[in-house]
Amino acid sequence: MEIFIKMVALMGVIGLVFGVLLAFANKKFAIEMNPLIHTIEEILPKGQCGACGFPGCQAYAEAVVLDKDVAPDLCIPGKAEVARKVAELTGKQADVVESRVAKVRCSQPAGKSKLKYDYSGIKDCLAASLLQQGPKACKYGCIGLGTCERHCPFDAIKLNEDGLPIVDEKKCTGCGKCEEVCPNHVMAMIPIGAHVENICSSHDPGAVKRKYCAQPCIGCGICKKACPHGAIEIANGLAVIDKHICMEKCDDPVCVDKCPTKSLQLLREEVRNKS
Repeated sequence: MEIFIKMVALMGVIGLVFGVLLAFANKKFAIEMNPLIHTIEEILPKGQCGACGFPGCQAYAEAVVLDKDVAPDLCIPGKAEVARKVAELTGKQADVVESRVAKVRCSQPAGKSKLKYDYSGIKDCLAASLLQQGPKACKYGCIGLGTCERHCPFDAIKLNEDGLPIVDEKKCTGCGKCEEVCPNHVMAMIPIGAHVENICSSHDPGAVKRKYCAQPCIGCGICKKACPHGAIEIANGLAVIDKHICMEKCDDPVCVDKCPTKSLQLLREEVRNKS
């Protein structure tokens, strides 16, 4: 019993000594954090989305304060307001930040699509895409296993009952996380206020698309010919819209009416004949 008490006392003394040494070392070698870093971190949205190119909001706050070459407008979810505040606090110049929102470029729900095979693996689009880009007959379509929903840091995406992502534009900050993780590039970032979008992302030939989808872009070029502003090009079998030209010049998107498959969709009804 006496030996046990001595051992306990010895361990207590050793612990006390090490505690004192650690406290001394902590005080001696402590690095003071610039209080501006904490101030800027509090301004950021806390989504930890990485859209700024840094691993989290604290990392960006440190970088923008300590590195003169790091711009104050890299927080996409924070939009122009956060960029302005960070610029003021750091004494830097912020560029114009364009607000954007996620858009789903697929109209064929996974639950109603033709399949190449039955998938029963991990419920994850990335995992399913490893085999022939997923089970859907359209290898460019939404796989519908919710990877975008799970990775959205702002809870702005939900799958509907058919397995197609629905974006809540009021919650979406345009961080681009869903676009980053989507293996088939179905999720796309578009400027807020964009007039028209192509909801098809398939690069298959038009005849092939028609077999698998009710609203495919067949690359016919009718929309391009109809657009009086030169805002549409056909690339790799898809109509690609220059959103900025469309937003600046178009007040009557006739391309939507001319599209034979209705893959071009009007995003803002008030745009038509606004003049």
